[in-house]
Amino acid sequence: MDIRVLQYFLAVAREESITKAAETLRMTQPPLSRQLKDLEEELGKQLLIRGSKKVTLTEDGMLLRKRAEELVDLMEKTKAELTASNENINGEIYIGCGETDSISFLAQAAQNMQKKHPLIHYHIYSGDEERVMEKLDKGLIDFGLLVGASAISRYNYIKLPQKDLWGVLMRKDSPLAEKENIRAEDLWDKPLIVSHQTSINTEMFRWLKSDISRLNIVATYDLVYNAAQFVKKGFGYVIALDKLINTTGDSNLCFRPLFPALEAELCIVWKKYQLLSRASNTFLQQLQQEVDDSSCP
Repeated sequence: MDIRVLQYFLAVAREESITKAAETLRMTQPPLSRQLKDLEEELGKQLLIRGSKKVTLTEDGMLLRKRAEELVDLMEKTKAELTASNENINGEIYIGCGETDSISFLAQAAQNMQKKHPLIHYHIYSGDEERVMEKLDKGLIDFGLLVGASAISRYNYIKLPQKDLWGVLMRKDSPLAEKENIRAEDLWDKPLIVSHQTSINTEMFRWLKSDISRLNIVATYDLVYNAAQFVKKGFGYVIALDKLINTTGDSNLCFRPLFPALEAELCIVWKKYQLLSRASNTFLQQLQQEVDDSSCP
């Protein structure tokens, strides 16, 4: 299977048209159609449904699109690493992370390194822990910023000096807003919006001292920003990390920490036995320096 043909296939999937894809690829339609037909014959699967108005993907086509995107991304990442200059450290660094205010730690490290190595470029991928680890395991990203320590034994890691604080995001006119902090029993009868991530929820349910079936969970979320929009309308209470949503000024939302306090450790992780590029290795050294400096009195 030629990587070039996969790029052709992805162009058709994006454009939903062989004619438009041929134009973007700067080739004529007949050779492109032939390449796609050969690909289907090679795999023994129909990948495209060629309609009168647009081209759609079959179920097998959707699977190939996902895998082809991963392969093309990995090829481009590898090419960038191999063609990096030996004289000046340059290249691409790929980082995956969830929602956390501590991304500012990585941003500061990148800013400090940018002064010395301005030819390094960064690609930030946002996703939950499961998706970040999936990309990390497939070699599509170099580093992951994970909230919590549930899976760090699988990787090499550096623990960040700061921790995130769990609490409840609510409307300022909510009865619970009068409290300085929130106890487990305060939430037992409230409509809750929680992260869908199993590892986080397991820890949270232990803190809540209640079986999940007894709680009134009205929604789950990937992005706390979206969940906050539901809270603004009075839909429920979001259990989330602090400093992700603006609760100052004219905002009708407020954040109250949990009691007893529940903190989340943060770790930068990378694959064990992975041979890092010069750019990634330099960034890792910078991160370690930032951690060491922050721990000094």
